[in-house]
Amino acid sequence: MADPDLRTLADTAGVIVDWTDADGVAQRVGDDTLVAVLDALGIHARTPAQCREAQAELNARSTQAPPLVTARAGEPVALGRAGARVELVHEDGDRVELRVAEDGTVPAPPQPGEWKFGDDDERNLVVAPARCFGVADALGAAAPRAWGVALQVYSVRGPRDAGIGDAGGAEAWLTRAARDGAHAVALSPLHAAMPAGPHYSPYSPADRRWLDPLHADPAAVLGVAAAQSCLERAGLAGRFDALAGGALVDWPEGAAVKWRWLRALHAHAGSHADAIAGFAAAGGDALHAHTQWAARAFGDGDPSLHVFAQWLAARSWAALQARARGQGMGIGLIADLAVGFDPAGSEAAAQAGAVLDGLLLGAPPDAFNAQGQVWGLGAYAPAALRRSGYAPFRTLLDCVMRDRGGVRIDHILGLKRMWLVPRGADATHGAYLRYPMRELMDLLALASWRHRAIVIGEDLGVVPPGFRQRLAARGLLGMDVLPFTRDDDGGFLPPAQWRHDAVAMTTTHDLPTLAGWRIGRDLSWRRRCGLLDADGRRRAMRERRTDVAALDRAIVAAGGTTDGDPTVAALRHVATTPSPLVLVPAEDMLGLRGQPNLPGVVETHPNWRRRLPEQAGTAWDAAVAAIGDGRRQAATP
Repeated sequence: MADPDLRTLADTAGVIVDWTDADGVAQRVGDDTLVAVLDALGIHARTPAQCREAQAELNARSTQAPPLVTARAGEPVALGRAGARVELVHEDGDRVELRVAEDGTVPAPPQPGEWKFGDDDERNLVVAPARCFGVADALGAAAPRAWGVALQVYSVRGPRDAGIGDAGGAEAWLTRAARDGAHAVALSPLHAAMPAGPHYSPYSPADRRWLDPLHADPAAVLGVAAAQSCLERAGLAGRFDALAGGALVDWPEGAAVKWRWLRALHAHAGSHADAIAGFAAAGGDALHAHTQWAARAFGDGDPSLHVFAQWLAARSWAALQARARGQGMGIGLIADLAVGFDPAGSEAAAQAGAVLDGLLLGAPPDAFNAQGQVWGLGAYAPAALRRSGYAPFRTLLDCVMRDRGGVRIDHILGLKRMWLVPRGADATHGAYLRYPMRELMDLLALASWRHRAIVIGEDLGVVPPGFRQRLAARGLLGMDVLPFTRDDDGGFLPPAQWRHDAVAMTTTHDLPTLAGWRIGRDLSWRRRCGLLDADGRRRAMRERRTDVAALDRAIVAAGGTTDGDPTVAALRHVATTPSPLVLVPAEDMLGLRGQPNLPGVVETHPNWRRRLPEQAGTAWDAAVAAIGDGRRQAATP
């Protein structure tokens, strides 16, 4: 088979044949990988003749009118034949009639939203706002300098959380943060999970459209007396207390005990039957399909239990967002949208026609993972999204943004391209697949304004040229994280040179905390887990000490001091950046050394299990003072 035939076919199918790696080195996807990826896309071509036949079919498909097109106000949109008249009907009933120009286009109407057109209104035009809803819109400030806390939900301690965190525990943190002037609490993913095992990850969900009932706070919905009484009648109070006292989450045991409580609560929920029925009716076929799946996956055979559990979870978090706004938070809760889903979960089953079959999400080799990564997650197929009018993506955005003040999108680079690996292959035998970035960003901007939710994109890793600029132009906030915010010589950028269009962070859940980073706690763990040998750890520690000294110099050069607590000094340093929103992980607010997740490790490190202390103590107060001082300095012209 001639290589050009295969490569041309792959490019037409959206597979990026030539790409540049993290070191700036040009790479080309091998023929065997291209064949495997094309097979998974349903394009079977192993000979020149088969390539040409498949190429002709793809070319023919590209001429078919899509069911949904997107544009911004005034942009030319191809909607019909030259000289024809097209009537557009807006979702609110407004009508506009336009004549198609000689080039076959009409200018998109100025009113954002969904417009139907064509015979029997079978096609849609989405007119998107120019940009997403922003921090300035949420706070009513021209140049906001807000801050918030990033919270791993499982890590918080609530009075009845079975040791796995819930909305009740998050409320205490939210109240504390609101009292001290914070405008946001960013949550770890709350997606519906697979049945709990020993190696839980919030980024490997069963279904991103629904919530994990394990993090519901029944007392907030049903009342403290009713919830506690049911707990005691079920004989679970002692076990709940024992689990709540642990330093680490016991996912299998905690989940089993909490589901026993949820079943007991469901049996006594008759007084809420009308509310639950209304919730089920609003969820429609999608909720029905998920709860049927959950009844099988969790082995209880009771879909009504899972409807009840979803109702509890939705009410719990909606109430917390209302409290956030009532306590003066301009943004409130920020959801976290995982990049993919478990291929055996309900999202994959519900959207089977739109899911990539036989391809798993991952990442190519880089400085942190020399062999690359295969995350074991499924994703949507770009071609299937187009054919469906992007229905799965639009539904997902509505579900995740509902009752939230913002959303953080994990691996925002997926709007442009995803690294996909054929099932059973290693990460080095993957390829990037193109996604329709313009259309996805248009739909994201519209959903953002409809829900009045800010949008943060995790734009870390191998970022294509111009990508961050495209995000910024549409009002999507990037992420500037202290360890990565460097100049060309590897030094730390002065705060004034951080981006105006990104949230500023001290660290993330995949990186060491400030305190842990300074002492090389992460390097010790990597040595313990076999990711570094003794010589490698010594070299890494020498480099770390050099970095620590460089950060201290940068703090002093920016007008700070390193005489006191170095964690507090770094918090103030990050808070002086021009970012409209600084998000500080709770672990850094408390000066903790352990990080939530150590990538590349499953068994040895307690990933997604660390619990926060019961009391914030003086560390919180010192952190709040430093952040407040830094934010005031950042707001000073």
